[in-house]
Amino acid sequence: MPAQRKVQQVAEFAKLLTSQPIVGVVNITNLPASQFSTIRASLRGKVDIRVGKRKLIKLAMAEAKKSHPGLAALEPHLENIMPGLLFTSENPFALAKLVQKNKSSAPAKAGQTAPNDIWVKAGPTPFAPGPIIGQLGQLGLKTSIEGGKIKITQDKLVVPEGKVISADAASLLTRMGITPMEIGLNLQAVYENEQVFTKAVLFIDEAQYLSDIASAAAGAFALAIKIAYPAPDVLPRLLAKASGEAKALALDAGILTPENAGQFLSRAEREAAALEATMD
Repeated sequence: MPAQRKVQQVAEFAKLLTSQPIVGVVNITNLPASQFSTIRASLRGKVDIRVGKRKLIKLAMAEAKKSHPGLAALEPHLENIMPGLLFTSENPFALAKLVQKNKSSAPAKAGQTAPNDIWVKAGPTPFAPGPIIGQLGQLGLKTSIEGGKIKITQDKLVVPEGKVISADAASLLTRMGITPMEIGLNLQAVYENEQVFTKAVLFIDEAQYLSDIASAAAGAFALAIKIAYPAPDVLPRLLAKASGEAKALALDAGILTPENAGQFLSRAEREAAALEATMD
């Protein structure tokens, strides 16, 4: 690239970095050109995708950091990848959803880097007992035989995130129908308002997150009831509990009140009937 073109690209990147509210770093390693074009077209109007050499992007960030120092936290996410930048007005979590929506799964190939932790979950397999038991064992998988088929007895992390996938692991994962690779833009981190969100934060399990909130709310409510904490949402239950306990205490102590008079009369009738039966 001619020197003047490089200067222009750095200036363009620097301007986008300081003028756009949301900046994302993506890894486009191993992304076919045809799919990249398809993704770019599908995101047009929502996300501006720019690709450049890492050195030029860093030069642009060095300039942009003068007015937006928080961009410095994006720099480590440029390392060891083929980087691209996303510019958008979407919030970081909406951007992560857009990126994820435009991905497709694919089998692992030897020599590729695991984009995430690759697990083999416990459960049945389609394999009959044979040499494959040894192959499974080489990857640290514990097995048993059930119904004439091999069964994985324990979840196992076979390739940690960021590690190279071996030929044996790639072959076995493919045979098991596990497609851990994702073809698409791999979002690394997103900058907004001097803060950087990593992919560990952006790609949360929403269902699990909502479940955790519901569980925490239920636990807090139960604790508030137990310690009689008079929060507005707890008071009706506390009053109902106190009323029930007071009625039970009055009944046991033989204290007659308008509320328990009926119960006293019913109990007296039962006792009278029992006494009459004894006398007969």
